Amino acid sequence: MFTVIYSFQVIAGKEDLFEKSWHELTELIYQYEGSLGSRLHLQSPQRYIGYAQWPDKTTWNNSGSKLPESASEIRNTLRQSCVTIETLFELEVKDDLLKAKSFESFTAQSGK
Repeated sequence: MFTVIYSFQVIAGKEDLFEKSWHELTELIYQYEGSLGSRLHLQSPQRYIGYAQWPDKTTWNNSGSKLPESASEIRNTLRQSCVTIETLFELEVKDDLLKAKSFESFTAQSGK
């Protein structure tokens, strides 16, 4: 698995527009380009960190050509809502211990 971490510095007052366009574009990339999805984190009022996963680096490198035409407008909206967009890290996953539920939640549900 391959992970890319992005930083977005959003223009004050455009946070909702950024979040909406990030969500729409992420869904299209998942649907058409083979990504494994993404998470968006808020670091500070206008600073967001995006975490995108891919099956491998080759799939990520080759992404972009299968998106529908509507993706261009969404991508432009996202870019216009940001001061900067940076790729911070490109990482190979070595070990994955993320879980969908906390241990306490899992054990309470299973009765263990």
